Amino acid sequence: MLIGLIRERKTPPDERVPLTPRQCAEIQLKYPDVKILVEPSPTRCYSDDEYRMEGLTLTDDLSSCDVLLGVKEVKIDYLIPGKTYFFFSHTKKKQPYNKPLMQALIAKHIRMIDYECLTHTDEQRILGFGIFAGIVGAHNGLLTYGKKHELYELPAANKLRGYNELIQAYEKIKLPPVKIAVTGSGKVASGVIDVMTRLDVEPVEPEDFFKHDFDYPVYAHFKGKALYARKGDGTFHRDDFHAHPEQYTCLFPQYLSKTDILMNGIYWDKQIPRLFEKTDIQRTDFRISVISDITCDTDGSVPINVGSSTIADPVYGIDRSTMEKVAPFQNTSDVIDVMAVDNLPNELPRDASQYFGVHFEKYILGELLAENSDILARATICENGKLTSYYEYLSDYAY
Repeated sequence: MLIGLIRERKTPPDERVPLTPRQCAEIQLKYPDVKILVEPSPTRCYSDDEYRMEGLTLTDDLSSCDVLLGVKEVKIDYLIPGKTYFFFSHTKKKQPYNKPLMQALIAKHIRMIDYECLTHTDEQRILGFGIFAGIVGAHNGLLTYGKKHELYELPAANKLRGYNELIQAYEKIKLPPVKIAVTGSGKVASGVIDVMTRLDVEPVEPEDFFKHDFDYPVYAHFKGKALYARKGDGTFHRDDFHAHPEQYTCLFPQYLSKTDILMNGIYWDKQIPRLFEKTDIQRTDFRISVISDITCDTDGSVPINVGSSTIADPVYGIDRSTMEKVAPFQNTSDVIDVMAVDNLPNELPRDASQYFGVHFEKYILGELLAENSDILARATICENGKLTSYYEYLSDYAY
């Protein structure tokens, strides 16, 4: 099997890679029938020379490859017909901005395997950059809070040389007695909690978070029955919630008066109740001054997310009275600062890439080399010019 690592061409450029130079070399050594070609790139976090030093072949022509690995969406003009592609296509929710891409994948008879759709049988995600999205999202949220209230300073993650240097920065920071709400149950939340632990932010139960203030920084983790309740009887059952989210209500509005920072890591679609409504920010007891919307759905679970921000300009303000976008870092309760970067792992690209590549080799490469794979079948959005049975709900979007 011939595998190609494609160059990322989105703007702004993404520096992450699906496999590091060392991982590529180790895979070729472990699997003699696998050869990896690398398309040259001036923007990768690992340079072309680093791949060459590991014995990899660099070439602008990947047309001989069976499988092509990327990270972000591939530009339509660069899609090679008839190939198997792995990347984050951002099409499974019928994202309007990627409708032309979805139609091109069909037209070019591409087998599209979306990283986001690689799951175990219980729908648990196998692969992703979520933990580093959580780490950087938590960091950015705390950085924003310190800057907004002129309490402390943290360096931007993308200005550091990696995760270890980020950890070292925490050794010099003592947080004020802030109350942080963390939402979500996946890898993103795990990354947030990792940062909480390293900064000595103590975990408390949602009930205590609601009832008490503390003279040290705390966080409460809201997920499952702490976040949602069935209308009518107030119960929560995971399978039922996933099947019928519209029959549930969100419990978070009661914590809006108890929270200083919201770090949002939940998966969301239109049927799932929001964490709060836009009008809630006009409540006199609304306390949140900083929201780190790590999952970053515009007008989604955080309804005052009015669009993605960038690593270069990560935060914008929302005026509580007008709900309009304003300048951030105003030390006033009239403005809520929203961090809404949608490619957070790109601030620690080498660490995130290393983590991703380990899991690709551990859980996916063997599936790719097998004759049949249920895991890959469930993640294949289209092939041979049509949607697979798992994604026929995309018909009005894909054709």
